Amino acid sequence: MCLIALAYQVHPDYPLILIANRDEFYERPTREARFWVEEGHPDILAGKDLLAGGTWMGVQKNGKWAALTNYRDLTRLKSDPPSRGELVLNYLKSNLSPDEYIRHLQPKAAAYNDFNLLIGDNQHILHYSNFSGKTTQLKPGIHGLSNALLNTPWHKTELLKARLEETIRHNKLDTNTLFQLLANETMADDDQLPETGLSKEMEKAISPAFIITEKYGTRCSTLLLIDKNGHMVFSERRFKPASRQIIGDTEIKID
Repeated sequence: MCLIALAYQVHPDYPLILIANRDEFYERPTREARFWVEEGHPDILAGKDLLAGGTWMGVQKNGKWAALTNYRDLTRLKSDPPSRGELVLNYLKSNLSPDEYIRHLQPKAAAYNDFNLLIGDNQHILHYSNFSGKTTQLKPGIHGLSNALLNTPWHKTELLKARLEETIRHNKLDTNTLFQLLANETMADDDQLPETGLSKEMEKAISPAFIITEKYGTRCSTLLLIDKNGHMVFSERRFKPASRQIIGDTEIKID
């Protein structure tokens, strides 16, 4: 994922409402979200990066979930690091709590390119980044995460948080409304652009929630809603490269 907004213990019926966009190079092979039966993990629901074998976001039938974003600083890239997509998958495959998993991960976290990891269960949600080395337990509220640390006020992050809050306030939690929040193509003003090692032109091109460039952009949008009884709804919308044309929708409910 490259952009996430979540409402934690804000709505009376849904303790978790998470909406996210995955931005990636169009040529990178990807499988749509489904249960990982062929891999021997039928209780894991996630998309799959067919190049490295991991995932950017997924859930377990037992209520565990995880999502990943890259921390973007082009001066800090490592040569031949392990895939960050295994961080989500390994948590979902494990029997570890969020706290236990992060303690297990910390000694080897420096081997990966910089990342943000959000992991949760029916008890709490943690954010961990190997850039900062810090673990944060999320408090109730609206949170946002892009390619910087949690709640860093990037233009698209703040805009998505505000619109999610407004949507919840008006109780418009239907699938299409939530997907529309992620489809916003409003670019940041020049003075709002971060400095991550990209050209100003590219920083501006990837500053909206929904990205369309020649070779890179938003590949899919994902919604995860967990109600007060632990029931989950996982929805994924996939797009034609360099377009907002929808090429597939998946909605799976887990009771």
